Amino acid sequence: MNQPDNISLKRIETAHPEIREDLRKAFCEASDRINGKVFLRLAYVLRTFDEQSKLYDLGRTVLFNEKGERQGKVTFAKAGQSFHNYGLAFDIVLIYRDKPKAEFNTTADFDNDHKADWMEAVEVFKKYGFEWGGEWSAGKCDLPHFQKTFGFSWSELLTKYNSKQFINNSYYPILDK
Repeated sequence: MNQPDNISLKRIETAHPEIREDLRKAFCEASDRINGKVFLRLAYVLRTFDEQSKLYDLGRTVLFNEKGERQGKVTFAKAGQSFHNYGLAFDIVLIYRDKPKAEFNTTADFDNDHKADWMEAVEVFKKYGFEWGGEWSAGKCDLPHFQKTFGFSWSELLTKYNSKQFINNSYYPILDK
């Protein structure tokens, strides 16, 4: 059994309480399936509205990075329009064990078990009821992204957020319809 990534385990604690346990179980199961040169990491879970705005600006109003290289767009969602803003979404990445480099290759079989490591993780997260952004229509496809929305749209969650319909002592929206 692989030891799950500690950074990811800490990030799970930022997820909405309604998905935390499923996310923890799915992450540990998916991590255990991926052996070899890479390991699974959660790149983002909860993202504040401010963090979302900064990501949205990349490639739009923030055109170049500190090296002078042209930035691409990172997200289609403005602040409040992402399920990350409510702790109901997460992104995955594979990390090389021997160097701190992210790998987004969805077809590579780093552990030589005849299954793409990325797709092994996708299979597990879907088993736990998470929607995969890799199955969205062309133009909106988001391979690292997973979410569990409980039937809410981002606009319904934003209304709850703006009217302060939070779980006690938190910024997580109450998920009652």
